[in-house]
Amino acid sequence: MTPQTIIEYLNEKNIPYNEQGNELLVKCLFNNCDQDSREGEAHLYFNKETGQYDCKKCGEKGNLVTLKKHLGDNLKISHQKPKKDFSTELIEECHQKLPPGIRQYLNARGITDDIIIRFKIGYGKFYRKYWITIPIKDTFGNYTFFKLRQDPNFGDDKMTYPNGVNAQLYDWEMLTNANNSIIICEGELDRLLLESKGVPAVTTTGGAGTFKKEWIEHFSKFSTVFICYDNDIAGKKGAERTAGMLAELNAPETHIIHLPETLGAGGDITDYFIKHGGTTEELFALASPYPEKIDPAHFSPLSSQDLANILNLTIKHDVENKIVAFLCELSAYSEDSQFNISFNAPSSTGKSYIPTEIARLFPAEDVMELAYCSPTAFFHDAGEFDKERQGYLVDLSRKIIIFLDQPHNNLLAHLRPLLSHDKKEITIKITDKGEKHGLRTKNVLLRGYPSVIFCTAGLQIDEQEATRFLLLSPEINQEKIMESISQAVRKSSDGDAFSSWLEENPERTLLKERIRAIKQANICDIKIDVESAVKERFLSQCKMLKPRHSRDIKRLMSIIKSFAILNLWWREREGKTIVANASDVDEAFNLWGKISVSQELNLPPYVYNLYQEVILVAWKEKNGGQKSSFENITGKLGITRNEILQKHYKVYGKMLDNSLLRMQILPMLETAGLIIQEQDQNDKRKILIFPVIDSGEENNKRNSVTEGGVESHTEEQDKIPLFDNSFLTI
Repeated sequence: MTPQTIIEYLNEKNIPYNEQGNELLVKCLFNNCDQDSREGEAHLYFNKETGQYDCKKCGEKGNLVTLKKHLGDNLKISHQKPKKDFSTELIEECHQKLPPGIRQYLNARGITDDIIIRFKIGYGKFYRKYWITIPIKDTFGNYTFFKLRQDPNFGDDKMTYPNGVNAQLYDWEMLTNANNSIIICEGELDRLLLESKGVPAVTTTGGAGTFKKEWIEHFSKFSTVFICYDNDIAGKKGAERTAGMLAELNAPETHIIHLPETLGAGGDITDYFIKHGGTTEELFALASPYPEKIDPAHFSPLSSQDLANILNLTIKHDVENKIVAFLCELSAYSEDSQFNISFNAPSSTGKSYIPTEIARLFPAEDVMELAYCSPTAFFHDAGEFDKERQGYLVDLSRKIIIFLDQPHNNLLAHLRPLLSHDKKEITIKITDKGEKHGLRTKNVLLRGYPSVIFCTAGLQIDEQEATRFLLLSPEINQEKIMESISQAVRKSSDGDAFSSWLEENPERTLLKERIRAIKQANICDIKIDVESAVKERFLSQCKMLKPRHSRDIKRLMSIIKSFAILNLWWREREGKTIVANASDVDEAFNLWGKISVSQELNLPPYVYNLYQEVILVAWKEKNGGQKSSFENITGKLGITRNEILQKHYKVYGKMLDNSLLRMQILPMLETAGLIIQEQDQNDKRKILIFPVIDSGEENNKRNSVTEGGVESHTEEQDKIPLFDNSFLTI
C-alpha cells in the first residue's frame, strides 16, 4: 500500500490550501493564528514531499502522523509482525521444523537423535534471526521460555524468547532422580551432550556466574556433585563460586573438573569429547575435591632470598620489586592487611610485566587484570545486582586487582576509601545513562579490601594516590636488559618447550601449591608479638615525622604480616589467627630499608635513581675540574636541561623526552627538596639546576660560566636557605 501524501490527506479532510513552490499554505489548524488574517493569507506551511509542517506564528511543528493524531484520526500503523505467543504448540512447531543440516550439526556435537526428540530441540525465526530452540521448564515442569542458540551458519549469539526472563536451571527433572552423582556444566548444548552419554547433568541458562543460592538445597540428596565449567576466566571463577556455595552443605561432596589446558582458553565439555577424544572415565579422573586438600608437610620455611630465586625463573633482577609485588598479591589472602603498589616508570621497562607474571602463580579466579576502565564499567562487570538493596554488590575481598594502565580518575577516587582501609563496606552512587530516561543514579556497595597494583607510564602522582601506594619502578640496567633479551629469544624460539620447562620446575610448582594452601587456610588475623621493637626500629629511621609516616608504618606492618602468611605453618596459630615473629620483622625491615628512601621523598624510584645517577653525577663532573680560586668567585656551577639529557643518554643508552624532564621529573625533584631551579643570570632563556646536597657544603654561591661572565650576588640571593637532606645516601 502506497503511503498517503500530505496533499491527499488535506483533500480527504477538505482542508483548503494554496501551493507556493514546494510548500502548501494552510490556515493554522492548531491555534487561532489566522483568525484575523486576510483572505489568501495563512501561516501554517507544509512541505509537499515530506509532510513536515511549521506554523510561522504559533510555532507548532510536526508531520503527517502528528497532524492525524491532532485531528482525531485513529492511526493503525505497525511495522512489526505480531509477536508469537510462547506455548507448547510453538515448541512443537519449532521441533517439527528442525532442518536436517541443524540435526547433523547437533549430532556432530555428540547430541543423539534420541536426546533431540526427548528434549524437543527445534528451529525457528525470532528477532529477525534463525535460532536453534531449546525449551526450558520451571520447577513445576511447565515450559516457560526458549533458550536460543543462533544458527551456526550465521553466528554464535545466545538469547532467550521471550526476552528478559530470569536464569533457570536446565533441567529440573534431573534433580528428581535418585542418582549418586550429577554434573553442573556451563551451557545447554554441553548438558545435552552429557545426557547423550548417559551422564546426569544440569546447567544454568544465564552463564557461569548466575548459579543461585536457592538452588543449592536441591542437590543435598546427591552423594557427589561435579562442577565442570569452561576453561576461560569466567568459567573458572564461576566454578569456584558454585563450589563455594555447595560447600556450605554438609553433603554432597563437591569436586571441580579441570579440563585440559590444551583445549585453550575457551575450551568446554564439547571440545573435550569431540576434539580431544576424551571419555567419561577420563573426565571424572580430572576432578579434584573442593576445597582442595593440600598436605603442607612437604613445604619448608621460605626466606625472601628463596622467594627471589624462584621468581627469578621468569623475572630477572628487580629483586626488591618482585618480592614486594609477590607479598602485595599474597596479602590479598588476609582479612585487612592488604597493601597497594604503584609501578611508575617509562614505557617498555617492565612495570606491568612484574605483577602480571607473578599473578600467574595465583588462582586465576582471584586476579582481575584491567586496562583502561571507567567507574560504570568496573562496577557493572565486577558486581552483582542485589534486589533487596536495589544496587550492585561488588565484593573485592581476597581479590588481586592489577590496573595495566591509567584507569579513569573517577574510578580511583571511588576506590580511595578501600585503598586506605577506611571502612570495610562503603556505599557510593554512580550515574549511568539509561536508554530512555537520560542519566540515572545507581547504588554500589563496595565490600572488602583488595590488593591493588597500579601500573602507569605517568610519573606525576596525585598526592591522594601517592600516600595510598608503595611507589616502585623496575630496574633498567644493562645486565637486566641482556638477561631479558636472552629469555625472550628462548621463549619465542620454542614457546611450548619453554612453558613445559617452566611448569615442570619443582620449586615453582611447589610455590603455586603453597599459595593455594595459604588461600585454603583462610587466615583472618595476623598479630605481631614484638610490637614495641617495630615501633622503636621504625622511629629510629625517621629524622622528622611526616603525616605520611602514619600510612608508611601500616604498609610496613602489612609486609611483616605477609611474611608471616608465607610461612604460616611455622608460626603460632590459634584457629584462623597466626602470630608474626622476629624473623618476619627482620625480613620486612631489610626490604623496607631498600625501598623507603623513595617513599620518604614521595618519588618513584625511577625518578630518584635518575637524580642520583644522572643529575648528581653530571653536576659533580661539571664542578669537579674547577680550580678552587675560580670556584670561590663563581660558586658551584649549575647544569642545564640539555646537559641532563646528554648524561641520561650516556648512562641509560636512550634519549629522555625533554617535555617529560621539564614538566614532570624536575618539578617532582624540586618539590622533594632535591634540586633548586634558577634562571641563568647571563642568559635569561636558560634554567640552571642545582642539586641540594649536605647542608654543610656551601651552595648559596651559584652562577654560570656562560661566555666567561661573572655575576655578583645580591644580599637576598645570599640568604637562600640550606636544605638538610643528610638522611640521603649520596
